[in-house]
Amino acid sequence: MNILCIGGGPAGLYFGLLMKRQRPDARVVVVERNRPYDTFGWGVVFSDATLDHLRTADAPTAAEIGTAFNHWDDIEVFFKGRSVRSSGHGFCGIGRKHLLNILQARCQALGVELVFETDVTDDQALAVQMGADLVIASDGINSRIRQRYADTHQPDIHTRHCRFVWLGTRKTFDAFTFAFEQTEHGWFQAHAYQFDAQTSTFIVETPEPVWKAHGLDAMSQEEGIAFCERLFARHLDGHALMSNAAHLRGSAIWIRFPRVICGRWVHWQDLPDGRRVPIVLMGDAAHTAHFSIGSGTKLALEDAIDLTESFAAGGSLQTVLQRYEDHRRVEVLKIQNAARNSTEWFEHVERYTAMEIEQFAYSLLTRSQRISHENLRLRDRTWLEGYERWLAARAGLAVPADRPPPPPMLLPYRVRGLTLKNRIVVSPMAQYSAEDGVVGDYHLVHLGARALGGAGLVMVEMTSPTPDGRITPGCPGLWNDTQTAAFARVVDFAHRHGHCAIGLQLGHSGPKGSTQRGWEAIDEPLPSADGRPDAPPNWPLLAASAIPYGPQNQVPRAMTRADMDRIRDAFVEATRRAAAAGFDWLELHCAHGYLLSSFLCPLTNRRDDAYGGSLENRCRYPLEVFAAMRAVWPADRPMSVRLSAHDWAPGGNTPDDAVAMARLFQAAGCDLIDVSSGQTTRDARPVYGRMYQTPFADRIRNEVGIATMAVGAITEADHANSIVAAGRADLVAIARPHLADPAWTLHEAARLGSPWIDWPLPYLSGRDQLYRELARQRSA
Repeated sequence: MNILCIGGGPAGLYFGLLMKRQRPDARVVVVERNRPYDTFGWGVVFSDATLDHLRTADAPTAAEIGTAFNHWDDIEVFFKGRSVRSSGHGFCGIGRKHLLNILQARCQALGVELVFETDVTDDQALAVQMGADLVIASDGINSRIRQRYADTHQPDIHTRHCRFVWLGTRKTFDAFTFAFEQTEHGWFQAHAYQFDAQTSTFIVETPEPVWKAHGLDAMSQEEGIAFCERLFARHLDGHALMSNAAHLRGSAIWIRFPRVICGRWVHWQDLPDGRRVPIVLMGDAAHTAHFSIGSGTKLALEDAIDLTESFAAGGSLQTVLQRYEDHRRVEVLKIQNAARNSTEWFEHVERYTAMEIEQFAYSLLTRSQRISHENLRLRDRTWLEGYERWLAARAGLAVPADRPPPPPMLLPYRVRGLTLKNRIVVSPMAQYSAEDGVVGDYHLVHLGARALGGAGLVMVEMTSPTPDGRITPGCPGLWNDTQTAAFARVVDFAHRHGHCAIGLQLGHSGPKGSTQRGWEAIDEPLPSADGRPDAPPNWPLLAASAIPYGPQNQVPRAMTRADMDRIRDAFVEATRRAAAAGFDWLELHCAHGYLLSSFLCPLTNRRDDAYGGSLENRCRYPLEVFAAMRAVWPADRPMSVRLSAHDWAPGGNTPDDAVAMARLFQAAGCDLIDVSSGQTTRDARPVYGRMYQTPFADRIRNEVGIATMAVGAITEADHANSIVAAGRADLVAIARPHLADPAWTLHEAARLGSPWIDWPLPYLSGRDQLYRELARQRSA
């Protein structure tokens, strides 16, 4: 086999040596445009886990790299004149030039042919010249090959918002250091780490508007570096900053990071000599991951490992390459998702600067959502427990020195006159089991069991203020005395036996009404009666505009002013009934394509009056309903609003719009935004994943300054603790896990071994038995 690697960076060199090691009889050629010792980076970073992976792939190379690494365990954060240091992170730094030299030497020792100072302008001609059976396109972030075959590779390149410059310094840092400095125009941050005995990488980053406001776009390279030296003087201890990009002029050393995603990684090319040869993207040519999580070189080396292992597994060349792409695409997606979260955190540092350094540092450490609360405990238990004590004190708890602090999800939360015993909320979940809008024994058991399960707040499913506002015939309502009394029975049980708060979510189904129960055909219209006595009748629908939820759904009638008055007054009457039933919390549902959401979403609001057009106009009627409800809801009881923070559809609301909407509801007296997303249109295409909606709650909380509730794919106490501790949300709503286990909160608290939980009296003997078993398992 003849293998041609175009590009002599880490991906091309490492794949070359691994394949030569696996197939000594193969001819492997690596072609690089630069000279052997040219490189324009400083240091690169690997985790201890990545180094272990390299040892498995090729022990001699890993041994040389390991010997050359500068290793550290600590991360130190400097912010507002103070610093926080935590340990146990396990990172290694090595000079990029040194790494390449090690890989080059190992290639030569194995018989890989290295060709330098050759700029490949025609990959096909070179492939024919050397009779290549396989071409590896490892030609970097600006890959010519990727661009040449763009129809196949389908590259999606998004340039990020910050400017950064990659510098070096003789100041040697004994920890991976993040330093934040505020200027009159905004914040700058430095990422600094030592990579050899004398040198550290020093990356300076700031949002482009801040960069331009300081005139850095018009400065020479020397002037820009001098600016950074002055700004970070307290961290440099008199050492200069150095550039190794003398080939660049002026502000060209400041770049914006390009995030690269490719639809396909393998292109089959018919060469002029008649052979059909695959061209395979690898490393930055195929994908990028932001430097703030230090995974670009890691991904490149792991690409090489995976393709080599795919060859070892056997099969045709097509099978080998498809297996490589299928596996690597998943692994890269995980890293790129984490990199996106990390990138956005650094792009919006301003969002978190109201925090004290304790929480700011925690937010930074967990920014990618790959490092969790319990993972931090494994890394540095002492530091984390100190932070938990700090959080507890902020929540008004005095924790004795001889007692472990409560996990963040079990901290109390006070809003208006209500104190929740912890931060866990049982999400409102439609059960479709009411009769004529009346909740019955099913709801008493369903909600009562969850009230006994340890959560601080149990929310009742969306309840309609009118008969025609129900989603299905099985949904609850609150428009008569019978319904009020039935709810009072459930509320009384939750208060007396669950010792928890209980809330009601009020909403009108709008264009999504008159549909079948969830276990029948969700969101599908009721079947017409067709003369059958058992078929429920459809009822007429209302919406902001006469736009059906889907082509098969009933077309709603656009609301008139008289309709608006009637529905607003119905919400007010239902609010009075909710107060009379004893509910502690009230939420207005303005999400998921229901009536009030149909006003907010530009895809469903096509009105040309005062309630359509601009975002302010679209918010006008939902705000009117909220204000009328707030006026009759007891002043000491909180009210929240559920919003779809992202429509996940072209032309729909974006997170920017959600921030603006949250500000308007905050001004109207809203205490908390329950942050969901999507379901406003059948065209929505959400990007699902673990805690995928939490970033929206984070942004609204920390930009608007209003409390938020996080929802969506939150399944573990570790998720909830990370969210609360990082200040991404104040409350965490758990849905499906509570369906499977009504006592989810109790069991998660027990699994953590935390005594900071209010167990119902009948459960105490079971609790003690559970604690003993968990203690035995931990000891084992």
